[in-house]
Amino acid sequence: MGIVAGLDSSPDFTRIVVCDADTGAVLRQGYAPHPVESAEGGGRPSDVDPQAWLLSLGEAAGGGLLEGVQAIGVSAQQNALIPLDGQGGTVRPALVGGDRRAQIAAADLVDALGGREAWAQAVGCVPQPAQSVTKLRWLAKNEPEAAGRTAVLMQAHDWLVWQLLGRPVRRTTDRGGASGTGYWSAATGSWRPDLVELALGHQAVLPEVIGPAEAAGTTPEGLLISAGTGETMAAAFGLGLRLGDAVVSLGASGSVMAVHPEALVDQTGMITSLADATGMHLPVVTTLNAVRALRGTAELLDLPDLEALSELAMKSTPGSHGLVLLPYLEGERTPALPHTAGTLAGLRRESMKPEHLARAAFEGMLCGLADALDVLRGRGVEVRRVFLLGQAAELPAVQAAAPSLFGAQVVVPQPADYAAIGAARQAAWALGTSRGTLDAHNPPAWQGAAAQVLEPGEELAVGQAVRQQYVTVREQTHPGAFPE
Repeated sequence: MGIVAGLDSSPDFTRIVVCDADTGAVLRQGYAPHPVESAEGGGRPSDVDPQAWLLSLGEAAGGGLLEGVQAIGVSAQQNALIPLDGQGGTVRPALVGGDRRAQIAAADLVDALGGREAWAQAVGCVPQPAQSVTKLRWLAKNEPEAAGRTAVLMQAHDWLVWQLLGRPVRRTTDRGGASGTGYWSAATGSWRPDLVELALGHQAVLPEVIGPAEAAGTTPEGLLISAGTGETMAAAFGLGLRLGDAVVSLGASGSVMAVHPEALVDQTGMITSLADATGMHLPVVTTLNAVRALRGTAELLDLPDLEALSELAMKSTPGSHGLVLLPYLEGERTPALPHTAGTLAGLRRESMKPEHLARAAFEGMLCGLADALDVLRGRGVEVRRVFLLGQAAELPAVQAAAPSLFGAQVVVPQPADYAAIGAARQAAWALGTSRGTLDAHNPPAWQGAAAQVLEPGEELAVGQAVRQQYVTVREQTHPGAFPE
């Protein structure tokens, strides 16, 4: 069928992969950092001129990288809101990332609609500081002049697709990207303009949501551009996730998502009901504490890195001689304990050794993520395989404990640009559909990710005993933290 490209515009860089449209084999790659000034204090800026993304894209595509490409898919950072005026100009720089400025705005919006349950029923999630709807409320309260001039709302991948197509009158997005805004309902598949008005103070034009295999348009040169999607959805598509698959992502904080045939409404607000890039759904549960618990323990034990912590933990045994760490170092979102602290329980003379504390840190982190998995399982989500992502997934102590604690086969994919690959797969799907060689319900059957597969095996009973030890301490310390 030819060759296609996937473009992933992350918060820090652009990656491009050029793939064989039939097999998914990666033929060429490009990379360029975003020319973005660092924020005060060295953190990531909350305001970014989206032109920086175009500059990075042009650099990554240099040297004839896209020669012969017939279709392009775009993946981009989620939670990037671009407010445009009536002429399509940016009203202000894009609001990106988990913007701490918007925390008060999130609480305001929850109250304005009548509470967490009302939001869960409306759009399948409760406003968080990172979401577009919350950033709109922040804009209305803090920059009313800019809010007043805002006539059109776009996200990063919508805006990039629109730019690639030459800024046409028609603006499009996809279900996946729309589902993260806080003003699109995954259950009904429709925008909630009333929530835009609630947040911004007035209506704004929203992109047309097109199907997973539809094309957003064709460039003047005849290059097909697919719908595009958010990074999370693109990575899931690039990994080849299907029903029965979950992903546990190990960053400083953690997230658990799974493929499900329907949108979930969760009154507790623990589940964020996202849509995927195929027509299915991606319910997500996040924890505030994952690898940060490991880093904190390594510092406490005066170890140089996580590899050393893992090596030390492997000298202990499952259950850490009764030592249990509830890793709620930043408070916790799952369960909802925002103002709590971590707990170290089970201290006895024989358990007070560095290797047991090291093991307890790994078990505590993984048990916290197993709690998040159980939130999904409790709502009928099937979990047969768990894909484990993040640098910490390579650590022996994680791989030794994860299958038995999760109670499932664990798949550790080899590092790759899965979001860019997912964007390329979407491009191949749109190209095939436009030519009549693929249908809109069946994406191209690309080869799945190369991966290490770990089975619970005989360790399952031991792992479940360790898990029960953790649950007992959690229930004693925070009774009723997980509603029945």
